[in-house]
Amino acid sequence: MTQLDIAAGEALYYEYAAPTTAKKTFVFVNALTGNTGMWSGEICQRLQAAGYGTLCYNFRGQAETDFGDATQLTPDLIVDDLCRLLAAVEPPAPVLVGLSIGGLFAAQAHLAGAAAAGLVLINTLRKPSQRLDWINQAMVRLSAIGGGRLVMTPTMPVIASPDLMAKLWDTVFADAPYEAPAANDGLFRLMQGSLRADWDLPYEKLELPVLLLTGAHDRLFRIDADVAELTARIPNSEAKFYPDAGHLIPMEEPRRFVDDLLAFAASLDV
Repeated sequence: MTQLDIAAGEALYYEYAAPTTAKKTFVFVNALTGNTGMWSGEICQRLQAAGYGTLCYNFRGQAETDFGDATQLTPDLIVDDLCRLLAAVEPPAPVLVGLSIGGLFAAQAHLAGAAAAGLVLINTLRKPSQRLDWINQAMVRLSAIGGGRLVMTPTMPVIASPDLMAKLWDTVFADAPYEAPAANDGLFRLMQGSLRADWDLPYEKLELPVLLLTGAHDRLFRIDADVAELTARIPNSEAKFYPDAGHLIPMEEPRRFVDDLLAFAASLDV
């Protein structure tokens, strides 16, 4: 297990494969409840076979990381950790790929000084609003009562494709009680910390090439007018729409997802 030590009892877990022929590295930034497993199978394998490097890691609070009970698992800490990881590993020509709020963290890390050849935002674009605050607060409160499984129960129909819902049905509706997380549970603390995320991103300052991926079945976070408005504020962007996917595009359509990453990377002037 490869870890980046940060302080006593504090470390990130990461998986890195250096590029061979392509000279670029895809750096994957999880959603809050994600982990390296989202990327490390078919996605990383195909990218590595094409000569690209891959770097995936878990936030403090996610699987296989070390973090203290007193550590505030806030968005600022996640962004700082991403910058720290990039500085330590030094992957050549990073292409930052962020899923959901992970895209926000990736963009914030770049704006904070992390070098990047390109940026991929997967179902990230959303505007600060009472509606967004309501969703985020509701998810934290549901998680406090019944953990991630209770959060999934009402949200899957408005966030996932029918195929993904079918795969998750037995897990979500298992004949087992919902269980509240422990007070020091890392994922719950990450969800609590996410309420402090600053979604008012200065998109005009993203001067690198940006690929925007949006799933039609993401009806929870996607507001088409907001996506169009925020896209127009990005100086150099390309948008792709997935009619058969929802919020979790890498899980729902991994083959097309990798094809789009390869095409984007090939277009970068690095």
